[in-house]
Amino acid sequence: MASHVVYNGEKPHVVCVPYPAQGHITPMMKVAELLHARGFHVTFVNTVYNHNRLIRSRGPHALEGLPSFWFESIPDGLPETDVDVTQDITALCDSTMKNCLTPFKELLQRINAKDDVPPVSCIVSDGCMTFTLDAAEELGVPEVLFWTTSACAFMVYLHFYIFIETGLAPIKAEDYLTNEYLDTVIDFIPSMKNLKFKDIPSFIRTTNHDDIMLNFALRETERSKRASAIILNTFDDLDHDVIQSMNSILPPVYPIGPLHLLANREIEEDSELRKMGSNLWKEEMECLDWLDTKAPKSVVYVNFGSITVITAKQLAEFAWGLAGSGKEFLWVIRPDLVAGEEAMVPPEFLTETAPRRMLAGWCPQEKVINHPAIGGFLTHCGWNSMVESLCGGVPMICWPFFADQQTNCKYCCDEWEVGMEIGGDVRREEIERVIRELMDGEKGKKMREKANEWQRLAKAATEHDCGSSFVNFEKFVKVLLDRDQRIK
Repeated sequence: MASHVVYNGEKPHVVCVPYPAQGHITPMMKVAELLHARGFHVTFVNTVYNHNRLIRSRGPHALEGLPSFWFESIPDGLPETDVDVTQDITALCDSTMKNCLTPFKELLQRINAKDDVPPVSCIVSDGCMTFTLDAAEELGVPEVLFWTTSACAFMVYLHFYIFIETGLAPIKAEDYLTNEYLDTVIDFIPSMKNLKFKDIPSFIRTTNHDDIMLNFALRETERSKRASAIILNTFDDLDHDVIQSMNSILPPVYPIGPLHLLANREIEEDSELRKMGSNLWKEEMECLDWLDTKAPKSVVYVNFGSITVITAKQLAEFAWGLAGSGKEFLWVIRPDLVAGEEAMVPPEFLTETAPRRMLAGWCPQEKVINHPAIGGFLTHCGWNSMVESLCGGVPMICWPFFADQQTNCKYCCDEWEVGMEIGGDVRREEIERVIRELMDGEKGKKMREKANEWQRLAKAATEHDCGSSFVNFEKFVKVLLDRDQRIK
């Protein structure tokens, strides 16, 4: 990477503020590491709740940081609890929006009062934490927003207001959500074609005008227009048309992903920086040893991310579908995966599949997906998972749960041609059939070829100095250093 940067005769100081959920913390950590490698002093701001979880999962010294990479925390405004789960997303969005600005401004004042660190010169914040814009404006520093969703989902969020203006949302009543209504064609979002109502992020499916998540999406996307720039964890070849359309309605939009490929290029694997990690659950590394004993492309990897919750019945259907497929599989079952109870798979399933399965509570996903033994990925379509899968050349079985996952699924299956969707009701026969098609069938073979093509393009965007994401990263850094980019 290019040489270290200097700002006003001293190190530039970036404050990074992720939304407080695993799928947002992980990519923000990559951005922070990349900026640190470029010579920035970094302050990484978690919520108190997640700060404590990181210490529990990674040990008491995990957040001591490095000489110029510090961790701080602010309260999220929710009642205190020490359970080890992802908090309720609706309550979290509402609370961060209403309660975080004051403690964040106080934190910035405390940082700027210190003699041993350079003053804060820029902020990189999650697109769902736009209260930070008010603080950046007050401080007179540039702020870049990082939308950790896919470009296509962000584009849809930007047009939620049209759904309301045209009466498509809120929906009149729950029973409107028939196949007929879900198949309503959505043709008013620039550069996005063949969309239906069912492909729109799930927050649109409310009957309530005052719905917190609907209004949160409207508010945060509108406020995004105040940022100095916006970065996305994608690459130009994957989302070119959507990004072009975004640039006509937003500050400059820079696709700088896949971030993990950029970080792998710029930061030594065994460096102190890379060892810091950002997982809120303890990773079980044994699964990599197990994969080492398996044939290439023979294992199905199953992981529903950090937020998805399923019913005990769905868990059993997934289990028996995997059993019936006859394939070897690695299945990540979080402690809080089943709503309201412990995630317990049927004992008979454990006996029947013992020789060909590995179950884990959490795993180092990037390493797993890139393991030669992995032949397919059954996923909830969270954006980090999808990017990692595309970069690993791994085709997907898509079971979207909520938020942007519906839109990601649509693009994965129809536009990028690397996925097959399964129905929301989860039937073991369907799961068994789709796994076999993915691993052995003609369609699976075509999807694997397409995934390999995307893998090649993702590498091209990040591995060379003239790669589109590398060039965009340079532009992003320039925005952070540009005093003329200060938010007016």
